[in-house]
Parts: sequence; C-alpha cells; structure tokens
Amino acid sequence: MFQSLQALPADPILGLMASYRADNNPRKIDLGIGIYKDEHGNTPVMAAVKKAENSILASQLTKSYVGPTGAADYNDSVAKLLLGTTLMDSLGKRRVTVQSPGGCGGLRLAAEFIKSANSGATVWVSDPTWANHMPLLGSAGLHIDQYPYYDYASHSIRFEEMLACLGNIKAGDVVMLHGCCHNPCGADLSQEQWRQIRNIALQQGFTVFIDLAYQGLGDGLEEDVYGARLLAESLPELIVVTSCSKNFGLYRERTGAMTLVTDSDATTAIATTQIAAAARAMYSMPPDHGAAVVQLILNDPALRSEWDEELSTMRGRINGLRAQLVKQFKAASIDEDFSFIKREKGMFSFLGVNVDQVQSLINDYSIYLVNSSRINVAGVNSDNIDYLASSLAAVLTT
Repeated sequence: MFQSLQALPADPILGLMASYRADNNPRKIDLGIGIYKDEHGNTPVMAAVKKAENSILASQLTKSYVGPTGAADYNDSVAKLLLGTTLMDSLGKRRVTVQSPGGCGGLRLAAEFIKSANSGATVWVSDPTWANHMPLLGSAGLHIDQYPYYDYASHSIRFEEMLACLGNIKAGDVVMLHGCCHNPCGADLSQEQWRQIRNIALQQGFTVFIDLAYQGLGDGLEEDVYGARLLAESLPELIVVTSCSKNFGLYRERTGAMTLVTDSDATTAIATTQIAAAARAMYSMPPDHGAAVVQLILNDPALRSEWDEELSTMRGRINGLRAQLVKQFKAASIDEDFSFIKREKGMFSFLGVNVDQVQSLINDYSIYLVNSSRINVAGVNSDNIDYLASSLAAVLTT
C-alpha cells in the first residue's frame, strides 16, 4: 500500500530553515521563520514562564487528563485577556472558550465546528493571508475564497475593495480577519475600519472569524484587541482563535484557545457539545503544561506584572527595529521608500522585492526570506542590520 505514496514538496518556510542551518556563512541572517528573537538571535524562555514552571513543578499533584475542552480556569483566564472583565461578564453564557493545542489546533477546531454548522460555508480569507490558513481550514473540507486586502505597490490596505467584496458575502459564509499584527504583511485595520467592518457584518449577516495570534506585540495588550472586543459586543456570532505561542513564548507547548460567541445561551450550550466532540475526534485531550503556565501567570499579580513588562520589552524591540530599518535603508542610499515598515505592526512586513531579488539575497548574501519577500523583523539585530542594508542595496542596484 505505501509504495503508491508520492513525496510532497517541503514547506517553504521549513525548507528555508533547513537551508539556513546548513549555511556556513558567518554573516547569515534568518528572516524567515516566524518566531520572536532577542538582540542575540535567541528565543529565550520568559522569566515569568520559568517562575511559573518551577511553581507548577513543585506543587502539581497529578498528570491526569483535563478533558476535551481543557482546563476551565485556563479557559476563563484567556477569555478575560481577550475580552476584558466587563465584556466577558456581559456576554455571560453566550460565550464559551475551549482550550486547543496551539493556535493551529484552535483554527482546525474552529474549521470542524464551522463544517458541522454549515457544511456549504465558504471561508473568506485576506489576500494575502498566513499560508497555513489554507491547509488548516481546507483540510476540514471547507471551501476557501479570498477578499482583497493588501496593495503591494502602495504597502497599504485595499480597504474600499475589501468593503465592496464583503458587501457581497452572504449569511452562512465566514469572513476571517487578523486581529492584529497581520501575517504576512503587517498592515493592520484602523479602529474606524473595524467599525465599518462591524457595520457591514451586521448588514450582510455573515459570521466573523478572528485569528488573534499576536496580542500584545502590536500596540499593547488592550489596543490589539480593539477589533475583537468591538465585534464581540456588537455581533450575534463571533469566532476568535487565540495563541499563546508568541506573547508567552510557548511555541513548543502548543497552547491556544477557541472562543465562540452565539446569539443565545442555549445555542452556545449546543455548540459546546459540537466543539467538544470535534476535539475528542481529532486529539482527544489538549496538552496541559503550557495552559497551566498561562493560567498561573495571568492569575498571579507578581507574575502577571513581570510577564507584562517582558512583553512590553519585546514589543518595544520590534517597533524600534522597524524605525531602525527605515533609517538604515535610507543611509545605505536605497532609492525605494521603505517608510511603510515603520507604520506596520508586529513581526512581519513585505520588503517588496521580486523573487529573483529574494533568491539573490539568499544565494549571494545568505539572507534567508520567503519568496513573497516577507521578513521577520525580529530576526534583525545591531550586529546584522548594516549587512542587511548593504546587501539589499546591492541587490536593488544590480
């Protein structure tokens, strides 16, 4: 049976990672993989996480299952981080939050839930969107289409075109939005644009699905959930998937959640049984360690304060690097205007170079980025920024 299998192409980002590791150039730069890095190129364990882990290790009395929907205290803690206490209380039992194996697990869980609610639904994603959205949602059997989002020439949101497209989406379909720090382009919706999307969602009756993977890495923990909270308080239905990979640095612990808001307590109770059944069928029970860490940090005032400060430092580093890149590119006498990098949010932006220029950066200068020219800003540091700027200048003038 197995002899009939055909090899699949390597994931472009994972393949890039392997090429980077095999490169012996001491000046090599990894701008591909989407993880936070500090000034030394490391992805350290946050101090608050270490302290929480030590406390859990000393006090944990069991490793028994937590159940398909996860730990109730964790679910409430991440829901409160997402929604805030006032909104969470006002939603009451119209809201349910279910622990998932990372943001990816939450996306797939949401896809299975959408399929059970409306097997004919089309999920509309932004053009561009995170590459893994397609297999995560599509593997559940959902049809996927795209709405206009990013203008590569002006490095801005094609908002009028986006609204025009959303105005033709029917009830029963699902529109996925990036909550903040759009991956891959870094161009985020303004508060006014969120309000206009709220209005058109109410008018058309489609369901909004928010992927919130980077809360706290854009403008701040509260600022980054403006759109999610606005829609949660305004719409009869909402799906939000959150991840703790980036803002808690828990990449390998696979810690995330799916939050659902429906039009009534009764509908949410029924929906919860569907979500639990989907979780049970896919992975049975979610992992506990990362969730226990997050739960402890969010409920311990000292740990919460330390984590908040560490997250602020990470956010400040990313935003500072954006400004520094613009300045450094200009100093390298690059004619192109890269000021958009400073305006965008989170870890990602498009450089705007073509595929041949990307390949030149990789092959001639050992600067690794994906063919779309998306870069991870956090891969830049004081030791490599001059080399990056001069290499880019050389490629652009070739």
